[in-house]
Amino acid sequence: MTAPQIPDLDHLRRAYALTRQATQVTPLLESAFLAKESGAARVFVKPESLQWAGSFKVRGAYWRLTRLAPDEARRGVVAYSSGNFAQGLSAAGQALGIPVTIVMPVDAPAAKRDATAGYGARVILSEHGARPREEVAAERAAAIAAEENLVLLHPFDDPEIVAGQAGAGLEALEQLADRNARADMVLCPVGGGGLIGGVALAFRHLSPDTKLFAVEPQGFDGMGRSLAEGAIEPRPAGAATICDGLMARAPGAAPFAAVAAAGVTGVAVADASVRRAMRIAFERLKLVLEPSGAAAIAVSGKTVLVIATGGNVALADFTRHVGDA
Repeated sequence: MTAPQIPDLDHLRRAYALTRQATQVTPLLESAFLAKESGAARVFVKPESLQWAGSFKVRGAYWRLTRLAPDEARRGVVAYSSGNFAQGLSAAGQALGIPVTIVMPVDAPAAKRDATAGYGARVILSEHGARPREEVAAERAAAIAAEENLVLLHPFDDPEIVAGQAGAGLEALEQLADRNARADMVLCPVGGGGLIGGVALAFRHLSPDTKLFAVEPQGFDGMGRSLAEGAIEPRPAGAATICDGLMARAPGAAPFAAVAAAGVTGVAVADASVRRAMRIAFERLKLVLEPSGAAAIAVSGKTVLVIATGGNVALADFTRHVGDA
């Protein structure tokens, strides 16, 4: 099997130059409270929850759609997603005039389903029973692609998705430089690895001394396990977590290649820590984060950059998790 392409710095910069015209510059927030709590000198939080469609996903989705051939763009694309990639791809497709079909597990959060449809995508729900929901949704998306002659897109296992997501890291590097700061550590939530792949490459090229950490829920630490083994290792079956956006069975080959090349370390956090992180983000930073988006705030260090990845959470779910913190 051919080794996945690892985007170089020029590739990342070309993607960022285009996607920054269609995305928002999310702020870089400094938190004295988090610094004191963690013992860090400084803590910066980059809330990608404030990005279009509520997460960083639109960065990679937009770049990937611009890589389509004209006839592919006319036919449209299909992908599977539990929510945030669905919304990011749908928003990007709406902006570019490209038809989007999304296969979502039937138990994906209703707020994410509704938002995806709100961006004009066709949403098809998949029933997975006792099987891994990602596996069933992927099979359904592949079948639709074949039946309707649509381009099948993967939510994270794609070098172009990795390149597009790197914009969050390149933007953060610019913002840190404007504050005369350099991150000793970068903490990034990980599901399939598309974001940490891009962010890690950006920092490895431009801030090589920065330590990079992939933050995952306990029991869903496929990236951490894979990094420790030196090869992709699926997570064990039967685990549960409140971080519904970080439930990938295993990291993608393209993100894993990027992360391994960048020297990332895996860190697993408990749901209780994630709930507390959601509460801190709300009370101290005035950020409404979904569990998946808050995971990295549950870790501490020196001068730290935390990527808060998403805020697509229903009010009832948010209040339940925060109330349990």
